[in-house]
Amino acid sequence: MSEPGLSVPASSLPDNDAVPAAGSSAAPAVNAAAEQVGEPAVVRSVAAARGPLALEAVDLNKVFQLGRGATLHAVRNVSFGLYRGAVVALVGESGSGKSTVAKLLAGQERPTSGRITLDGEPVNVHGNHAFRTYKSQVQYVFQDPFSSLNPVHTVGYALDRPVKLHQPEVKGGKAVTAAVNALLEQVRLTPAAQFVVKYPHELSGGQRQRVSFARALAARPTVLLADEPVSMLDVSIRLEMLNLLDDLRSRLSLALLYITHDIASARYFADEVLVMYGGQIVERGPAEEVTQNPAHPYTQLLIASAPDPDNLGSSLKSGNVTQGGAGAGRGANVGPAAEGCPFSTRCPLADDKCRRENPALQLLAPTRAAACWRLDEAASLQASGSI
Repeated sequence: MSEPGLSVPASSLPDNDAVPAAGSSAAPAVNAAAEQVGEPAVVRSVAAARGPLALEAVDLNKVFQLGRGATLHAVRNVSFGLYRGAVVALVGESGSGKSTVAKLLAGQERPTSGRITLDGEPVNVHGNHAFRTYKSQVQYVFQDPFSSLNPVHTVGYALDRPVKLHQPEVKGGKAVTAAVNALLEQVRLTPAAQFVVKYPHELSGGQRQRVSFARALAARPTVLLADEPVSMLDVSIRLEMLNLLDDLRSRLSLALLYITHDIASARYFADEVLVMYGGQIVERGPAEEVTQNPAHPYTQLLIASAPDPDNLGSSLKSGNVTQGGAGAGRGANVGPAAEGCPFSTRCPLADDKCRRENPALQLLAPTRAAACWRLDEAASLQASGSI
């Protein structure tokens, strides 16, 4: 589903003014010892405290050829790691590149450049035996539970096939049936016998998404890529589904990439947040710190247009979490700048340098980084209450 973009009407802002962010604390100022812009920032991931590194993306780029010499640089130098037992949230509005990153990790798209490793071993995206093994270890949960299941087959059939494919030691009809029932119980569809005979149209949206989770778990993955897994569900069950994912992450020690446009749910659910805009990561750090003290102007706009992160649970239950999650930008030009900072066409702080040169990530702290030429000004304005 598409979401509204972000914008700040020029007429509503005086010079160097911006939108208020959640929380009363100021955004972190640029550390005097921060790396120089233009040098790669080495950010220590807080997710690493959960468990060992499962999957790593290093300098991923994806360029699409649009015809007549036109190109779209959808992903730009994206690097991060996914750790066992941890949740990393990739946050951004439609067109930011987050789903393309997930498709690169899932092997649905080939990166133009960069590398992917699984358990320290490089992945060769060329359909060989090693890559087929990789695809069983890295499973994708799609956004739309209504189209991800074949309507002519039962739930039992949808799970029977991946069990036979990915669990060859399970032999015989009774053993396969027991494995299918165990998967359904794992995602809290009980009694399992009641659901194996149902067709997708007989299930609610939440039940269909649970079947999608079960199908992914049939491969016994180490990494789960969840692309907007709750955005198409009724607001009354979104928190319940996030809690289920969190339970699966914990019990199975999964490395989980949670892709969302809703930064409030990312704070509730994730260990670490990566904020994407224009195909690149513009801010990253611990979920609590990024959402409470956003440093990049784009993150500040995301926070300003989201429900109050301190009341996320009640917001989810009451239905106040919108599909867009970025309502500040209706009617905005959501495309990145042709050159310079991708957010410069929409940033209230942008100057000529922002429009000419694209900043690299700067370290704000060992676990925090942001890519902005004017981080000091953004921090000062937020501290004064102007952002």
